[in-house]
Amino acid sequence: MNSSDRTPADLLRSALSADPARPLVTFYDDATGERVELSVATFANWVAKTANLLQGDLAAEPGDRLALLLPAHWQSAVWLLACSSVGVVADVQGDPAAADLVVTGPDTLEQARACRGERVALALRPLGGRFPQAPEGFADYAVEVPSQGDRFAPFAPVDADAPALAVGGAELTGAQLVARAREDAGTLGLVPGSRLLTGRTYDTWEGLSTGLFAPLAAGGSVVLCRHIGQLDADGLAKRVESERVTNTAV
Repeated sequence: MNSSDRTPADLLRSALSADPARPLVTFYDDATGERVELSVATFANWVAKTANLLQGDLAAEPGDRLALLLPAHWQSAVWLLACSSVGVVADVQGDPAAADLVVTGPDTLEQARACRGERVALALRPLGGRFPQAPEGFADYAVEVPSQGDRFAPFAPVDADAPALAVGGAELTGAQLVARAREDAGTLGLVPGSRLLTGRTYDTWEGLSTGLFAPLAAGGSVVLCRHIGQLDADGLAKRVESERVTNTAV
């Protein structure tokens, strides 16, 4: 990856320039049997659309705080990079009442209602499906995002030294996040082309790093497994083989 990259959005741009066709995020939900694979190009397209939604329709600005109430999921990864693209602070499992806007899954809708700003809900259904009926007081992400533009340009440059991520009581700037992700990639033994399988949740730095940021920083990819505890040892071994996994962090 480019040594001058200082934000997660920079890392994604470098990955897109290097090899847009390679897999970046392969997602499994072992409670439903869902599998989704996103190439760098497809993932970047989702990020661009989501960033346009965030900056345009939701009127988010650099420095705004977004409470991200989502589990480890490919759409959560998209929102993390969209926040970085706009300069919005992604407050993972943060307090909606203290946030400028909130993004929630179906299990935390009531908690998310404490936010007095814009509210977005994700059904987290297979293939990014919408709610059968949008929850009252929320925009349905699956309805709003398809019409957004496929390219994104921020209204203002994103400051790499401004807060970018809050998780587990710690706050990181974009530059600090990238530095930690690179350090973690080295610790995990990740190199360009590595395939890291993880079943960690997204409510800690370790989960976010293994589940997105470290593989991205290394020029690798992630096999992100939700509800991996429902997979037996034989099933896990088969997945490691079929997905050509080189590293694990479960």
